[in-house]
Amino acid sequence: MPTRDSARESTRDSVRKPAQASAPEPEREAAPEPAAVARSPRSKITPERAQELYTAVLDLLRESGYESLTMEGVAARTRCGKSTLYRQWGSKPELVVAALHSTRRGSLAHIDTGSLAGDLLAAARAIGARSNVDTTLMHALSHASLQSPELLCAMRESLVAPEIAAIDAMVRRGSERGEIAADCPTAGYVAAQIFGMVRVRPLLETLYADEAYLVRFTEQVILPGLGLESPPAGP
Repeated sequence: MPTRDSARESTRDSVRKPAQASAPEPEREAAPEPAAVARSPRSKITPERAQELYTAVLDLLRESGYESLTMEGVAARTRCGKSTLYRQWGSKPELVVAALHSTRRGSLAHIDTGSLAGDLLAAARAIGARSNVDTTLMHALSHASLQSPELLCAMRESLVAPEIAAIDAMVRRGSERGEIAADCPTAGYVAAQIFGMVRVRPLLETLYADEAYLVRFTEQVILPGLGLESPPAGP
């Protein structure tokens, strides 16, 4: 029978024995970095379908403005899945920029009547015919574009730059033909005058700079400033 002393010794021995090492925990896999996460592949959208989406985006911008535009609204208008929009364009600003680039046009580039006065009057008619559509879109984007250099660049490239380049080309041809002097001081301000009135008239008179208005402005302000007269009216 063990004595009290031997029981105490056994207890001390058990205390002195080192604890057995616990089994090592399995290593956890490190979470992947955000950049390493594979993006979902883009859906295949035909050019025709993409243009339908772009048209809807621009229509919604004109109706409600940039701040009210949502991916949900575009999806509902076009019967397109919202996830498809995000996979294809990523965000609302990217979609709007793409829509603006899709509208880039040169509606004035084909104008060449053989005279500078005739060209500028034809340009005034073409710009005035679309003033309600283009002005509404520019107003819808004006505030947002000041916060987004990419959006501002897209708006300039799609709505402004091609038309300014076309008018500058008309003035240059007129100078080369000798219709105006090469150093005509008002030649560099023709485009600014036309597009300035397109933008300003709605603010001053709450009316768009329509075709009739821009033709009068061209005849009474721009042509006299260049030293030109209006061409005779056709039969």
